[in-house]
Amino acid sequence: MKAVIALGANIGNPREQMDLAVAMLREATDFKLVSEYFSTKPVSDIAQPDYLNAVCIVESELPATDLLALLQGIEKALGRERIEKWGPRTIDLDLIQYGSMLSAADELQLPHPRAHERRFVIEPWHSIEPDAILLTQGKISEILEQLP
Repeated sequence: MKAVIALGANIGNPREQMDLAVAMLREATDFKLVSEYFSTKPVSDIAQPDYLNAVCIVESELPATDLLALLQGIEKALGRERIEKWGPRTIDLDLIQYGSMLSAADELQLPHPRAHERRFVIEPWHSIEPDAILLTQGKISEILEQLP
């Protein structure tokens, strides 16, 4: 099943952390594409450095919760600490969409409930898959046009 995964990092060595996360995804999945890295401003009011963001496309047959556990394992291996919501991070991997799966479970919401509000997700995704559709929201090209 096709998975859309967003990556972000803004502390430590963000480029190195992103490269390592991509390498680990290449090992653990049937890796297809990764966008260029985009430099973006933080979304929160918390004082922190700018982010590097990217989106990758992989294929996986894992159940969605197992794929999420894989992503969280990569985060942990790369030193991710969940200290402050929307705070700085060494690496962040978000499962944006997984096939045509819809989920409202607390542990995994699919598609990601705020993806359509985030240029740092939609713009990199659009750069590698301009005809993509974000389930429940529509064409990412149209979403991108509406984002500030």
